[in-house]
Amino acid sequence: MENQELMVRAAWLYHVEGLTQAQIGERMNLTRRRVNELLGEAMEKGVVRISFNSSLAENVDLEAQLCRRFGLEHAVVAPTPSNPDYMHAIIGRAAGGFLDRLIQSRRPRSIGVGWGATLRETVHHMTGTNEPEMRIRSLMGGLTRGSEINTFEIVHSFAKMLSAKCHYFAAPIYAGSEKAHTQIMAQPVFQEFLREATAVDVSFLSVGDVTGRSLQVRYGLPAQTDIGELVAAGAVGDLLGRYLDAQGCPVDHPLNRQVISPDLDSYCAIPFRIIASGGHHKHAILLAVLNARLATAVVTDAESACFLLRA
Repeated sequence: MENQELMVRAAWLYHVEGLTQAQIGERMNLTRRRVNELLGEAMEKGVVRISFNSSLAENVDLEAQLCRRFGLEHAVVAPTPSNPDYMHAIIGRAAGGFLDRLIQSRRPRSIGVGWGATLRETVHHMTGTNEPEMRIRSLMGGLTRGSEINTFEIVHSFAKMLSAKCHYFAAPIYAGSEKAHTQIMAQPVFQEFLREATAVDVSFLSVGDVTGRSLQVRYGLPAQTDIGELVAAGAVGDLLGRYLDAQGCPVDHPLNRQVISPDLDSYCAIPFRIIASGGHHKHAILLAVLNARLATAVVTDAESACFLLRA
């Protein structure tokens, strides 16, 4: 009974009155180590039970469920904004913090990145550091016109934020034709690009949908491309510029034979593959990518996480 009384009293002083372990020790004439033991015992025996009255606690549970369901190493779930226009900023903030922690813990030698609004926002929310031996590489060709969401600006921004080396890939995301693609990819410089791109330790990409909200649809597709034909072929979105069906497999469409980026088998050789995207319009492609095990980590929003778990 004496130990039970000490345990309850120490737990009360710590959790209710907010005293430190040192203050509790002084008041109860106990060593700090003994107070720590009593508090641990109170938790173990259920004398103290902690609950979180916060939506963030629900997100932590969603993260664990996503990992179990899709075989992920990590999942980060951010609150869903009431205004969809803020989705890129919300996902970017969560992804920036995740990348900060990843870089500190894993010390990757190289990171491969794509392009887009989510990646732009991610850079804005990262903590600057000094990694002069790290290499930041483009994983795909980019837009043929200047934009802050283009691959060149994104790679440069990541390298600048990390004080790392920067490796561009100077090519459009799509060749003008299948024949042109064959000629381009036959060049040793492009073959070397593909080898180096898929030899990175970490990849960080977003996925694109097949609606008018997609930056890829608005800015990246070759002229006269009919997005309706892609949808008719079964496409639900793209990863690395490759349009995928609901099972995460490339659809049979000429565009997939014109894209200048690693094929999916080579991409999956990258040990740690992060996909960061959210919003209702990204649900189908997110589900396809996760079902096909094309990601080892995902950063998304709470509503998207719930959809993925219900699907």
